[in-house]
Amino acid sequence: MRADIKEILKELDSDGIDFYVNHMQLAAVETAMHSHHKGQLLYAEGGIVHIFIQEKHWYLPARCFMWIPAEVPHSILTYSKKVELYNIYFKIMKEDSSFFSRPNIYFANDLLREMILYTKSWFGRIEKSDPAKYYFLRAIKENLPQIESTRLPILMQHPFPKDPKLLEIARFLNSNLESNFTIEEVAQRFGLSTRTLSRKFKENLGMNYVRFLRSLRITKAFELISERQHNMYEITLMVGYSSLSAFSNIFFKVAGIRPTEYAKLLDKKNS
Repeated sequence: MRADIKEILKELDSDGIDFYVNHMQLAAVETAMHSHHKGQLLYAEGGIVHIFIQEKHWYLPARCFMWIPAEVPHSILTYSKKVELYNIYFKIMKEDSSFFSRPNIYFANDLLREMILYTKSWFGRIEKSDPAKYYFLRAIKENLPQIESTRLPILMQHPFPKDPKLLEIARFLNSNLESNFTIEEVAQRFGLSTRTLSRKFKENLGMNYVRFLRSLRITKAFELISERQHNMYEITLMVGYSSLSAFSNIFFKVAGIRPTEYAKLLDKKNS
């Protein structure tokens, strides 16, 4: 990051600024929970980015962007080997589209992606005194609501465990996704009864063990596909599925896109 986060937040929240740009090129990033008066477009090139909003854990895969509304507390985390984070902040007016009031993740079409990448060297406040940049960012903002009408958002979010024991279990599962541990085996490994562990998942996450494990697996699959080091069958096995068709069906059910279709999007991005 080019400046201290507190200084950046103070400047971008200034009433007289309509647009602010703060891109980052890092091996890893982790921010504290924070909010700002402007809405945020977050686009990632490479890796998986984790965003925590309103007790939800969102996953931002490559070739997608997330819209974070103004005044919504959030934090950002990624441990990917290399990730470029594009952050563009927009002043939101009362008359603006309802699109800007809801957090969500969307595919970035070719035009939007190229427009975001065009701002790679920009930093800080963008004012009318620099009309080329100012009206370029205004064009991005004006076109964002069109994404919602033409693209379905990726359904990549679920509650994040706050219970220390569930956090420990989540880390264990994430490190052993190729194995098919049953809830009974996991409960025994962590000194819990199956009934107690099942209750913890329901009370803390609002979902059962199978659904949570499935979310972890599909998230890891997104990351593996974006790394482009394994074929689809290898990825299928690495995330705990023995059948490519079963993996494809679950991936589609969770994310709204087939894994092969997502891989093609990445191929198109890099062509």
